[in-house]
Amino acid sequence: MFKNLMIAVSTAFCLVTSYTLPAQTTLVNPILTGFYPDPSIVRVGADYYSVHSTFSYFPGLPIMHSRDLKNWKQIGNVINRPSQMEFMGERMTRGLFAPAITHYKGTYYVTCTDIDHDGNFVVTSKNPAGPYSNPVKIPQVKGIDPSIYFDEETDKAYIIYNSDAPDRKPLYSGHRTIRMYEFDYKNLTVLGEEKQLVNGGVDLSKKPVWIEGPHILKHNGWYILYAAEGGTSVNHSQVALRSKDIWGPYVPFEGNPVLTQRGLPADRPNPITSAGHAQFIEGPDGNWYSIFLAVRPYEGDYYNTGREMFIAPLTWVNDWPMIEHGEKAIEYQYKTNIKEVKQKGALPQNGNFAYTMTFDKGLDLSMLFLRTVDSSSFKTSKANGLTLTLKPETISEAGNPSFVGKRQQHLTSTAETEVSFSPKTDNEKAGLVIFQDERHFYFAAKSKSGGKDVIQLFKSKDKTLELVTEVPLTSSAARVNFKIQSEGALYSFYYSTDGKNWKLLKDQVDGKFLSTKAANSFIGCVYGLYATSSGEKSGNSASFKYLKYKGDDPMYK
Repeated sequence: MFKNLMIAVSTAFCLVTSYTLPAQTTLVNPILTGFYPDPSIVRVGADYYSVHSTFSYFPGLPIMHSRDLKNWKQIGNVINRPSQMEFMGERMTRGLFAPAITHYKGTYYVTCTDIDHDGNFVVTSKNPAGPYSNPVKIPQVKGIDPSIYFDEETDKAYIIYNSDAPDRKPLYSGHRTIRMYEFDYKNLTVLGEEKQLVNGGVDLSKKPVWIEGPHILKHNGWYILYAAEGGTSVNHSQVALRSKDIWGPYVPFEGNPVLTQRGLPADRPNPITSAGHAQFIEGPDGNWYSIFLAVRPYEGDYYNTGREMFIAPLTWVNDWPMIEHGEKAIEYQYKTNIKEVKQKGALPQNGNFAYTMTFDKGLDLSMLFLRTVDSSSFKTSKANGLTLTLKPETISEAGNPSFVGKRQQHLTSTAETEVSFSPKTDNEKAGLVIFQDERHFYFAAKSKSGGKDVIQLFKSKDKTLELVTEVPLTSSAARVNFKIQSEGALYSFYYSTDGKNWKLLKDQVDGKFLSTKAANSFIGCVYGLYATSSGEKSGNSASFKYLKYKGDDPMYK
């Protein structure tokens, strides 16, 4: 049922309708707004495909498609069947870490790490949209962030990854290595012995931390090994090394890092920070670019939109890659000679935008469940939209509640829905959530209190709910509208009984509570449609007519 309910992507991918505009293209950062972390990209002819971490959300690892590096459309999910993988019992910030996508001789390969269970694995497909195979474990690859490099001249493949310090005896906290195996791409297994390529980072004497997200590319006879360094926060960076031999020795670039934003003035307007985890790609105009993760904090290191996918021009200097060296701030716009190519049916992904999701044709590929999908717990129809069965599971726990969400993609955003719901007991609740993880969310709900219908706002507190405010419902109508507005660190909550006249439920509550920093997590916020019977059995349901979203960030005005 889930497969049928998700919007179908044609296996004949070449039939996707597109049209070309003659004007030059201005790339707008982030090119994928919101929680699209750990980007990896591959070019196949005129097409570009990216893949991103999803941690314990399901479906996992979205596949995005573009022909101009600006306009992106989701065409599939790598992990889209519970038989492939599910994340029950796991915290939302665990699950799938840092995928990488490659293509060779007609096959797409995605490598990734299931951090707590399956470890490193690879899946394959002949179609970039999928379906992808069941995961094949690679137990010899011990670490995280695996990526495959194909050497076309020798018809050999190699798998490169972050691993433990030598002999598992770190000299300091964050001491890691980059290691590599030869990889049998036909049988999906390693060959020969593991070799260590990098110890610690570009300069072990300076105690570099968290060398990770490695990739190799060949440029003018050089094997360029490049990786993130410094940890995926304000000290994040990208470094490069090179060798004439695939096995090394790899010599660091004297101009490292090739990308970072650390050291720039903290009071600069609309800062972009934490840049790293990059991958290099040749653009449609013949120039080189780098895609990478970065964040847009509203204060210090506080941000709620997660790690997003950015782009910047890359230049080769004496066969070394250079992006923004650190003296310059990453720009929100880059003018290019790329011809813009828009894709029919694609949701907007950068700049300010607004749209309404209806559910008469199923769920959009971008929508998210927690840990797995229970197809028996929801249905879609033109008449009722998305109907969720009230389940005992709650979003405070590590199971699969009746929850369907979309990413918060702007600092200044609005999410709105209309829910038809008649609660029978105080335990039954349905409404709109702004969700960071199991212990960091706000929930605006219709419920009962003392036998009467009420509107409630809850704040998560450990594994329970703390009532922030409650107002009685004087209308007898089952339909209620909810709206949540974000303004950086502040969130406001509204409700309406007619969809026109809005009443304030609670103004400007603390949004830092929802930040990645406060949650000590890797994920961004998600607006969720949610219905629960709070631990009790129930035969009730709630129907959500639409999910309306609007983003209005100041840097795009």
